[in-house]
Amino acid sequence: MHARWRVLGNGTPVTLVVHGLGATEGEARIPASGLRGTRVVMTLPGHGSAPDAPVGYWNYGSVAADVLAVADEVGATQAVGVSLGAGALTRIAAELPDRFEHLALLLPAALDRPREPVAAWAYERLAAAVAADDGGASLHEVLAAEIPPGVEVGDHLEQRARALSRLSEALRDLPEQVPVRDAAALSDAVADVLVIGATDDPMHPASAAKATAAAFRSARLELLESQAPMLTHRKQLRDLLTNFLR
Repeated sequence: MHARWRVLGNGTPVTLVVHGLGATEGEARIPASGLRGTRVVMTLPGHGSAPDAPVGYWNYGSVAADVLAVADEVGATQAVGVSLGAGALTRIAAELPDRFEHLALLLPAALDRPREPVAAWAYERLAAAVAADDGGASLHEVLAAEIPPGVEVGDHLEQRARALSRLSEALRDLPEQVPVRDAAALSDAVADVLVIGATDDPMHPASAAKATAAAFRSARLELLESQAPMLTHRKQLRDLLTNFLR
């Protein structure tokens, strides 16, 4: 196992929180805010204090294996995943349909079909910016375009740029993959599922959120009108998660 994790709180339930690709440590903790019981916040390889991922690590199978290993280690009965984390949890639900009682899947990027052209282009642009030899200028320009007007983010851009600079292989490999081979496998999952998507996020299209919710037999879909709901809708996200996982 290549991931690390941090335990917050105590008691039951035990909720595993899995961040998205390139998330800063602050972003990774956002979905855990306000949840009762024990919150276990994962740090995937190449993020925060975790070591860089080994060559060939960046595929949904490898990430899901690490997520499952941590879930089993800490006895998690429910989980929250953002973007890549949502994809890993979806893979687990397809392969082990009775593993979790509740799943909250935030900003899923794909399900079982190739990404839409606009999403694929967004990943390609970000990967090219990370690879550019211009002192980070291209990366900061791309990241700044992700921030909705009027939103104060402090040093978020600098932190996210540092995080993404370690993830060139992931940015190259993951967009070519899908979390599950056949979405029909998710119909056997017993978990209650909450899917939260965004209307204007090119890397996490609403169509992916809708397809993910439709694949589960018991899922609720919430679409937030934003291009970056983790920045613009934190209170609403917290309310949705705490009410769902109560």
